[in-house]
Amino acid sequence: MTPAANRYSPLYFLASLGAGGLAVTFFMWLMFWVPHPGLPVPIFENAWALLTGGTLPQQAMVLGAWTGIAIFGLWNLKLLVFNLRRFAAFRRSDAYEGFARSNAGSQVLALPLALAMSANVAFILGLTFVPGLWAVVEYMFPAALMAFLVIGYIAFRELGYFITQRLHSGGFDCSANNSFAQMLPAFALAMVGVGLAAPAAMSTAALTSGIAIVLSTFFVTAAVILALIVMVMSVRPMLEHGVNVEAAPTLMVVIPLMTVIGIAMIRMTHGLHVHFDGYATAADTLVMLTRFLSVEVFFALFGLAVLSRVGYVARFVTGAETSAGSYALVCPGVALSVMMQFWLNKGLVAAGLVAKFSVAYWAISGIAVALQVAMIVLVIQLARKHFTPAPKGAVPA
Repeated sequence: MTPAANRYSPLYFLASLGAGGLAVTFFMWLMFWVPHPGLPVPIFENAWALLTGGTLPQQAMVLGAWTGIAIFGLWNLKLLVFNLRRFAAFRRSDAYEGFARSNAGSQVLALPLALAMSANVAFILGLTFVPGLWAVVEYMFPAALMAFLVIGYIAFRELGYFITQRLHSGGFDCSANNSFAQMLPAFALAMVGVGLAAPAAMSTAALTSGIAIVLSTFFVTAAVILALIVMVMSVRPMLEHGVNVEAAPTLMVVIPLMTVIGIAMIRMTHGLHVHFDGYATAADTLVMLTRFLSVEVFFALFGLAVLSRVGYVARFVTGAETSAGSYALVCPGVALSVMMQFWLNKGLVAAGLVAKFSVAYWAISGIAVALQVAMIVLVIQLARKHFTPAPKGAVPA
């Protein structure tokens, strides 16, 4: 038995989430390096034209992006199936009742979070590898909205159960809330929101785009409210008792939350511009993305400082101890890489501060790619640690 199977936790849904996030980082190559005139996103035909008629570096880039999307997209779906099976068994076990009554009960929100990511990954796989998909994409948007609404319903159902149980009978241990672990529900709602925002940016039908904007706004707003509440609740216990070492990676969960909300805002802004005369200038987008990126960099520095102080990596990544929460380290690096790409292309380039494909452009892109490579290495390391038979002497957490 592997550690993930032997000591299953809903936090292993974050393994699927991380793989899906890496697929998104490779799609960023196509998004910003492959011309797709007249289309909000690149499709198979755009990449194929570059693959068959571009320069050698362009062809290598397309092949690299396709390989990354295929590997991590399929890995995302494989890990999702693993988690759905294990979670179903875990929910029927005797241990689940005690788990659900504890602070850790909110970890079930990792389920809708992973489902929402996999829905986004499935769409990316279609755009990347299915010829002619764009001809029928308008018929897919209503189905996509319904799918994300179902996932949103699952998220609110689980969140509602967790909250109402505590409000009815108490039992939430505030002293043990010394991390940002309770930020997971906000992240899940935000991921649903960014999925709902996709038709807002891509649909040519004003009604579809408008519905997507309204629904996405609701979920993003709910995510922001929850995140602010959790942040206020969690700071005092951390200052009084110190951070929960095993949950220390959650201190950087604000980073993927900001990226997801930022992308949702860009998508909604585009839909408002195309269909409803809601104009945002390049300067507006630059300022918005810079603010999001500033928050991410702040929490990255804060989180890394704490992780270093408590020796987290030496214990749970390269050391003998295992913790499903280690997968929370993947999301911040992936999200920061994606945000760097948006900040550069939708912010700096669009505002005229950096010329596309200039030396400065590739220098900033290099930072995003370096983060991407680092997260690939981390995912491989964690996969060996959690999804291969445990070595002798390993200490499960």
